[in-house]
Amino acid sequence: MVVNDGIRTSMNEFNYKVIFSGRRSISIIVSPDKGVTVRAPYRTSLKTIERFVGEKTDWIRKHLVNHSDLTRINHNKKYIEGEIHFLRGMEYRLVVTESAKQFVTQHDDIIEVGLLSSDNSNKIKVLLAKWYKLKAVEIFREKIEDTCRKYNEYNFNPSGFSVKFMKSRWGSCSSKGKITLNAELIKLEDRFTDYVIIHELCHLRFHNHGKDFYKLLLELVPDYKLIRKELKKFITK
Repeated sequence: MVVNDGIRTSMNEFNYKVIFSGRRSISIIVSPDKGVTVRAPYRTSLKTIERFVGEKTDWIRKHLVNHSDLTRINHNKKYIEGEIHFLRGMEYRLVVTESAKQFVTQHDDIIEVGLLSSDNSNKIKVLLAKWYKLKAVEIFREKIEDTCRKYNEYNFNPSGFSVKFMKSRWGSCSSKGKITLNAELIKLEDRFTDYVIIHELCHLRFHNHGKDFYKLLLELVPDYKLIRKELKKFITK
């Protein structure tokens, strides 16, 4: 249980938020979207918290620097005319057209959205999300089928496939063999989608991240470590 929304305080280099709860010890979380959060037991003095944060300054600074290199796919999107949006790693300029019939189309370097009121940013956001998901379903399904054919000797045979927006995962494979991919992948270069698909297909053989799983992944994607490292720089916030 949290007493309130937190106390805002700061060190010389960064601000942080303090949240009191029924926990037994102090902890620090550095998040790319929420910044630095300190969680402390009830009745912990601010002096004690400041001393604890001071001792962890180097660790906090290191994580803040790492987060500064992140690419926020949807950061500060306002869904207005002229804004830049991405599809398969390419930039597209958003064009908003007043139309009695709602639509989203992509041509040349433009993504065009048509709706009754061109200044309804919330509606534009909803229409774009639906369009992105439909594109993802179409393209990802084809990619999975192509990948299974390419590596037919491995007998990859997922029991199902779905696409949805996920906050912290690019893909998953259920214990029953159903593969789910994050719709946000459609905004990134195809090589990232291809890697996630193969990663999840490997889970059909080894439903863990053990030695055999990584041996198979390395066999199919020799540079998977580099791709995975680059993919970690993207967040959907």
